[in-house]
Amino acid sequence: MKRTLLPALLALLALPACNGGVSGGSSQIATVDISRITSNWPKFINYNNQLAADTDAINRSNASPRDKQRQIDGLRRRFVNMQDEVTSDVRAAAEQVANDRHFKLVVTREFTGYGGVDITSDVEKILKITEKSPAPSQ
Repeated sequence: MKRTLLPALLALLALPACNGGVSGGSSQIATVDISRITSNWPKFINYNNQLAADTDAINRSNASPRDKQRQIDGLRRRFVNMQDEVTSDVRAAAEQVANDRHFKLVVTREFTGYGGVDITSDVEKILKITEKSPAPSQ
C-alpha cells in the first residue's frame, strides 16, 4: 500500500474563493504549487513516513493473512483521515489567501500551463512551512 497523500491535495484544482473580483485588470486566478508544499511540509512528510513505515511493518509481520488484511484496512482508514486533514489544511490556507487578496479562483500550479498569481509562499506562511526548495520563477 504505497499510496501518497499528494492526489488529495491535487484535488484543490478548482478552489473557488468567496470574495468578489479584482478590479483594474489584475489576475483573478491564483496558483498553488502543491509539489513544493508537500516536499517542505513536515506534517505531510511525517504522515507519509508513518504510512510507509506501518505498511512495511504489516508486510514484514508474521501475522496471519486475515490479521494482515485487518491491519491494512485500518491503515487505509488512517490514510483517508490523514488525506482529509492535510487537504483541509491546504484548502483553508489557500482560501484565506484568496479572500485576503481578492482572487476568484485558486488552481494547482501542476496543471496550469501559464498565468495566474503564485500564492504558494503565502499558503506556506499560514501552514508554517519553511521553504526548502526554490520558489518557481514566473
